[in-house]
Amino acid sequence: MKNILLPTDFSDNSWNAIKYAIQLFKDETCTFHLLNTYTPIIYNVEYVLGYPAQFGLGDAIRDTAIKNLDELKSRIAETFKDNPKHTFTTLPRFNTLVSGIREFISENKTHLIVMGTKGATGAQEVLFGSNTVHVFKEIKCPVLAIPSDFEYEKPLEILFPTDLEIDYDAFHIDLLKQIAIDHNSRVNALHVSTGKDLTFKQINNQLKLETVFKDTPFIYHEFESMNVTDAIDKFQIKAKINLLAMINNKHSFFENLFFRSALNQIGFHLKIPFLVLPAKH
Repeated sequence: MKNILLPTDFSDNSWNAIKYAIQLFKDETCTFHLLNTYTPIIYNVEYVLGYPAQFGLGDAIRDTAIKNLDELKSRIAETFKDNPKHTFTTLPRFNTLVSGIREFISENKTHLIVMGTKGATGAQEVLFGSNTVHVFKEIKCPVLAIPSDFEYEKPLEILFPTDLEIDYDAFHIDLLKQIAIDHNSRVNALHVSTGKDLTFKQINNQLKLETVFKDTPFIYHEFESMNVTDAIDKFQIKAKINLLAMINNKHSFFENLFFRSALNQIGFHLKIPFLVLPAKH
């Protein structure tokens, strides 16, 4: 059974991510945990800290969170009818998003977090909001980010950029493998050449990837030297990709791609779900 965490702020963006998760795992036994974190805006902190019970601020905000979560559960039931394989729990938490997620996964075996991108959108691109990037950086659990206007489609074609420099056993690649097998997906591994021949280590890792995905269609692609985001864009132009998956390795191009920007944002022409696979604990 899978435990899937669904953070929600009750926006259309988070509802879209919830719908995607339910459809992606419709044939799997899952418990979906609906998490809403809230932090009251308090102006006179010292005054309220001295007399918190008098104001009941926390209770009122918690009651609203509980009510909204119950309504969300009802909306899910109405939209998807009853799936005997799916169970839903509600989690109102007085906490920040990242801290609330960290607390949950420390207490519960969590296979995946699914959330909306929650970012500014331009005509052709998605800018991941700071919440999403913070979760990518701080949480050691696979995260699937869903663009706000993405309508569910089976992940028949998965793009998996890799620098071939890492030991795949050390990362949560089994989740990607299982998604590919369950949906009969084709995995497109994409390596962007540096202009040099592959090292012995890279060749071994390439062979390892072929073994990992032996139970599902797998193709290895080599692109000439270019920016990784340009390579992703180029690949999406020539192929209908339904899911982008990347490994979050602190010493790989993933860190260069995401975390060296002063704004902590990445903007490229991404209109598909994005799966981030961190290192195992």
